[in-house]
Amino acid sequence: MAKLILNSNAMPETINGDKEFEQIPSIKSKSLRINLNENIYGTFAEIGAGQETARNFFRAGGASGTIAKAMSAYDKDFSDAIYGVEEDGRYVTEARLKKMLFHEMKLMEDRISREKHPNKLFFAYANTVATIDFAKKFKGHGWIGIKFQMDPNEDYNEIILHVRFLENDAKLQQITLGTLGVNLIYGAYYKHDEPRKLLRYLYDHIDKDQIEIDMVNFSGPRFEKVDNRLMSLQLIKNGMTEAVMFGPDGNNMLPAAVLYKKNILALRGSFRPVTKVNIDMYERSYDIFVHENKVEKENTICLFEITLSNLRAEGEIDEEDFMDRARLLCSLGHTVLISNFQEYYKLVEYFSRYTKARMGLTMGVNNLIDIFDEKYYRHLSGGILEAFGKLFFKDLKVYLYPMQDVVTGKITTSDNLKVHPRMKELYKFFKYNGKVVDIEDYNPEVLNIFSREVLQMISDGDDGWEEMLPIGVSKIIKEKNLFSHHAIKQEASK
Repeated sequence: MAKLILNSNAMPETINGDKEFEQIPSIKSKSLRINLNENIYGTFAEIGAGQETARNFFRAGGASGTIAKAMSAYDKDFSDAIYGVEEDGRYVTEARLKKMLFHEMKLMEDRISREKHPNKLFFAYANTVATIDFAKKFKGHGWIGIKFQMDPNEDYNEIILHVRFLENDAKLQQITLGTLGVNLIYGAYYKHDEPRKLLRYLYDHIDKDQIEIDMVNFSGPRFEKVDNRLMSLQLIKNGMTEAVMFGPDGNNMLPAAVLYKKNILALRGSFRPVTKVNIDMYERSYDIFVHENKVEKENTICLFEITLSNLRAEGEIDEEDFMDRARLLCSLGHTVLISNFQEYYKLVEYFSRYTKARMGLTMGVNNLIDIFDEKYYRHLSGGILEAFGKLFFKDLKVYLYPMQDVVTGKITTSDNLKVHPRMKELYKFFKYNGKVVDIEDYNPEVLNIFSREVLQMISDGDDGWEEMLPIGVSKIIKEKNLFSHHAIKQEASK
């Protein structure tokens, strides 16, 4: 019954049924559609920028049947009295947002009789934000979320976002926040069955240069089949953010929280699949990195980074292939960063948003040679010099893993690698200033393992690839039928 009522106020969202020419409902129309639905009923709790989202629903009309309560516990002491004191003393956090959602939903359940209102679909919308500061040095950020029902007898669903404000005016940020809030509530009720579209619709009437969504998590009965790592990938594909992060448990992580004031060691690769040489590169460089000056082991985060360009297959991102790689890295207990940074200097700039501590990049010889290729920097007015200024101006070192010639057996290190003749002096400058460090204590037995060859062996149904992978990885590939392993087995059985 509730579903029929939900669809009774449906508005046309396409022109002549053509999905390519979608008519975007106005913010007022979205708010009004929610208000006119006699079953949607909930609370707005907004901290930090006023009641920006609730205001849209009040202005649309018909809000008396939708808004149970709208509040802003703006004063910190008053907020603490309602939601409790945070251990870290901060207010713009995910933990604070979740407390707000839980508290407001519990009040709803305690105060509204289900016997009197059997069809009510309860929701609690909350945000806790910090807008731009007076000096305009910190543009602000915030947590936004909704806890909601799609059936009165069903458990609650939850969508939580983290945003970074990009505008330079507090009033503009407040307007954007209010628009995003309406889009989130509308999407929760009318697009929950299409989470990818729900994400895209969050930017209805918002430009990408107004706000950045850098983390999203779906949970609850309506989102049981949603993989939050894939939703993270959608954020990058849709241009909503430049990088996302998730941990071994599969949950999305907020990069700002993980990287803040940390020493960072990053290993870039395709990891298709992750091999023993990848792990050797990581372990050997980590041993060097944590013994560097200014590096504290307990304050170090190590990342396996995959660029978006490494996720593409024939021009499109192969999401299933991405998930295969992610599952393997997570199974080994690693934190994964997916970025839209093709050039290394952009990755370092991104890290520099959150830390001034020492950073390290682990890479092979071919990757370092590519860095000294001018063709990657033609879009910069200062060319390669500008890129290297951005790359090495920070407290950064490159940890170089050697390469062995499969025919001659010759080992290439920083001492004998060859860059373009025009780049020789530039390369010497950085090498002899200690910016390039050779990994010497490597395992020679794994030097000639390459992911592309392992992948080909899996594809061809050959034997022996299992020994080239870290312990346990081949078992997962077989059990989960990753990298077309199942297809090979099926073909062989015919």
